[in-house]
Amino acid sequence: MKTFHQLYLDILRQKTGGERTLDEEFDPYHMDCLLHPEKYAPVIFTEQCEQCAYERACENSCIFDAFERDENGKVTINPQKCIGCGACVDACRLEKLVANKDIVPVLEAIREKKLEVYALIAPAFLGQFGEEVTAGKLRTAFKAMGFQGMVEVAVFADILTLKEALEFDANIHKEQDYQLTSCCCPVWIGMIRKIYHELIPHVPGAVSPMVAAGRVVKQLHPDAITVFIGPCMAKKAEAREKDISDAVDYVLTFQEVQDMFEVAQIYPEELGEDEKEHSSRAGRLYARTGGVSEAVCLTVKQLNPNRKIEVKAEQADGVPACRAMIERLKSGKTKANFFEGMGCNGGCVGGPKRMIGMEEGKKNVDHYSDRAEYKTPLENPFVLELLTRLGFQTVEEFLEKSDLLVRKL
Repeated sequence: MKTFHQLYLDILRQKTGGERTLDEEFDPYHMDCLLHPEKYAPVIFTEQCEQCAYERACENSCIFDAFERDENGKVTINPQKCIGCGACVDACRLEKLVANKDIVPVLEAIREKKLEVYALIAPAFLGQFGEEVTAGKLRTAFKAMGFQGMVEVAVFADILTLKEALEFDANIHKEQDYQLTSCCCPVWIGMIRKIYHELIPHVPGAVSPMVAAGRVVKQLHPDAITVFIGPCMAKKAEAREKDISDAVDYVLTFQEVQDMFEVAQIYPEELGEDEKEHSSRAGRLYARTGGVSEAVCLTVKQLNPNRKIEVKAEQADGVPACRAMIERLKSGKTKANFFEGMGCNGGCVGGPKRMIGMEEGKKNVDHYSDRAEYKTPLENPFVLELLTRLGFQTVEEFLEKSDLLVRKL
């Protein structure tokens, strides 16, 4: 019987024309990374560098100081410090850094027939698996793979939009008040927590839509296994953070899922539709820069149309631009009161493990958002029904007692 690491080797061989073998491709370190990805950082070495002709560009690119050396000078990546932003992968011109993979444990979970495994798909999914692959076809493909079902994380972006809009309406009353947002981006939140800690009082303590989705699925289905799927390596690190590690069991990138479809000979574009659209335009917009600001701004206006202080948003994408925006905020060189940061250029559609170009991804997100039946979470009956099922009867309960949706930063 074929083992799971052999199945993954089949994927490698298919993608490299049969040139890679077990002996050539895997040493014990790589095999352990494959079988136990939770022990390692989101970024791993393909091989150790004895000498670097580029003055350790990988280390110098890391603003989180995740690269460490032992007494022998061997370089390692600290899994507690690595946030998975991918800057080191881009910086390494020798291409000796790659994303860690969760494929094998996900395949094991799917094979365990007693488990219900749910795919939580990021809002940036449209077009990533082909122009003809709709949400309905993708849901059918995941079921063909053995998943119990597919949940659009955009629904939970709706819920977090409502929470952030309520937070803004409750707390921003003077010109000098402001709110930092983009709970969806672990790189941005990681920057604030680890570099700009003094700004945390201005960040609503919300979990990301990924974590909200995982927690809610597990509350409704206590024995479920949750697998987040998106273009982001940083989500692998976020899913393992101690205070929120109860939500998502595994994280796959779009590229990993495409590999799984290929080896299983599943072609989503040829499958039937299993259409269940539950998200509003607001939640779908989270996939690109400016989407969170637009979603919250529109929702605040619906909540309080006579509000004197409106949302004045400023956005930044990419780590350098995010840091520059924070410095403008700290020095008083901006009049904005709502700051949205995204770690990748373009937002999630520019994530390092996307399958299509950033501009094409943005166009697809905008098109999918424009097709939504509901514009904001306040119009979305599925959001209100879900909140009721979770036990929230009033706005006060939602803001003050929503343990599922908050974390201590």
